[in-house]
Amino acid sequence: MKKLLTAAALAAMATGASAEDVKLQLKWVTQAQFAGYYVAQAKGYYEEEGLNVTILPGGPDIAPTQVMAGGGADVMVDWMPSALAAREKGLPLVNIAQPFASSGMMLTCMADSGIKEPKDFADKTLGVWFGGNEYPFLSWMSQLGLKTDGSAGGVTVLKQGFNVDPLLQKQAACISTMTYNEYWQVIDAGITPEQLVTFKYQDMGVATLEDGLYVLEDKLADPAFQETMVKFVRASMKGWKYAEANSDEAAMIVLENDQTGAQTEVHQKRMMGEIAKLTAGSNGALDVAAAEKTVATLMAGGSDPVITKAPEGAWTSAITDKALAE
Repeated sequence: MKKLLTAAALAAMATGASAEDVKLQLKWVTQAQFAGYYVAQAKGYYEEEGLNVTILPGGPDIAPTQVMAGGGADVMVDWMPSALAAREKGLPLVNIAQPFASSGMMLTCMADSGIKEPKDFADKTLGVWFGGNEYPFLSWMSQLGLKTDGSAGGVTVLKQGFNVDPLLQKQAACISTMTYNEYWQVIDAGITPEQLVTFKYQDMGVATLEDGLYVLEDKLADPAFQETMVKFVRASMKGWKYAEANSDEAAMIVLENDQTGAQTEVHQKRMMGEIAKLTAGSNGALDVAAAEKTVATLMAGGSDPVITKAPEGAWTSAITDKALAE
């Protein structure tokens, strides 16, 4: 897609001012999950703020926290459990904005497995994503009193790849899915909704915050960096609100940015429709109560909690407060 030069960009060129470079590391591959950023780029919202934003796709072999630790990005998209775990291990990540207000995480089970409610997980094999995505699951199992070591009365954890094969091939009674992605892959494989039982983390009371924007704490000490992030958040949220209101167009913008050719129009449009439900109501400001609930969930990990202490300074409202005020 050819970018249109905005008035702000033309003015910058006329005055000789250079755009501020920002590298954004995504949590996963190019898809509608990140539509707001691609829309902000395509519509010139970043240019209007004097920013030159490079969007770095993620993938199964890319850990956003490692990219940040190595200085490969200025800001990243990650789930709060992963970011807090990394912070406790010494990587001082700070949440500066929270575009996603709700969780799309769930376990999807075959109805014929006999699972009707969470207590039925006992002695079953459950597919779980790792790389940071396992933290909410482990905390949930701890709250249910279910060991995850495969012992009798507990659950056997199958380290799930980023596909739905374990469910289709009967390797697991349940697998991890997102409302906007893998669940629909199961449906597209020929399984009907009536053949499935789903447990949304949001409904189970164990939802944790997903898809927030994180930076390194020491960089926030620089007023210039803070101002750059204010501009970035303001433009990004403008992109997210446009994507919500124009989901089909947003999905097509995502497709134009997919360099792999792996995504399809049908899937991305459907995904964007579901993503809009998760970003609805968010102006980018972090709901502190939801953040504290995330912390409480992660600390309720029995003998092996995800985090062992309440994190201080793990989020700040300074960036979004200023972005929303201007």
